Amino acid sequence: MQYLASLIFSLCMIVLTIIFSLIGIILFPIPPTLHYQVMRQYAILNIYILKYLCRIHYQVDGLDNIPAKTCIIFSKHQSTWETMALQVFFPAHSFIVKRELLWVPFFGWGLASMRPVAINRGSGRKAIAQLLSKGKKLLQTGRWLVIFPEGTRVRPGQHKRYKIGGALLAAETGVPIIPVAHNAGQFWPKRGFLKRPGTVRVVIGPLIPTHGRKAEDILAEAETWIETTMTNIHTAVRPSASDQGD
Repeated sequence: MQYLASLIFSLCMIVLTIIFSLIGIILFPIPPTLHYQVMRQYAILNIYILKYLCRIHYQVDGLDNIPAKTCIIFSKHQSTWETMALQVFFPAHSFIVKRELLWVPFFGWGLASMRPVAINRGSGRKAIAQLLSKGKKLLQTGRWLVIFPEGTRVRPGQHKRYKIGGALLAAETGVPIIPVAHNAGQFWPKRGFLKRPGTVRVVIGPLIPTHGRKAEDILAEAETWIETTMTNIHTAVRPSASDQGD
């Protein structure tokens, strides 16, 4: 049953990806805020299907930490799940992505229509310059920005070096950071086909001020909070399905 549910979900996700990529292209000329609200339904539908088909629920702590002003989200990256779930919890936002993703048929087209900050990660310092330039312009429009500071998905229990680019952007703009920790990789593993039933625990941390601070200090504070919270999540007793926040 787990295999069958995972297969049906994958097929549903493929169909939704094709449909919403075409919708995203067709509706690209409409105002960005309205366009985002339409395209956000793709994420909401996938999270809904996961809940009822694969029995992947979620519990969110710290929703009261989300302020009204524009922020940069620093999130742990373990799974595809959080790339969709963050659209359920947070205001309109864009992702920092590697430009190669935009070349993927249908998925990349839909992603491009949502105005991500696409960078060439293989270009070294030029990639940071791209992040700073494009990121500043996007933040000035009031759109939030999501950054996965480790740069790639990591398996549960793993920890990669946090990259400085996002902290540099925060330091130069003074835009505060909201840290996010979660254990989605336990249920939708990196490059994993099978979806495991359970409850994803999401913790949204308190706002990290950035104005007048060094990027290194900002990054260290965000990393410490996220990794400490990750340890607490993985060692805590997993809540039952009856305790869901969704």
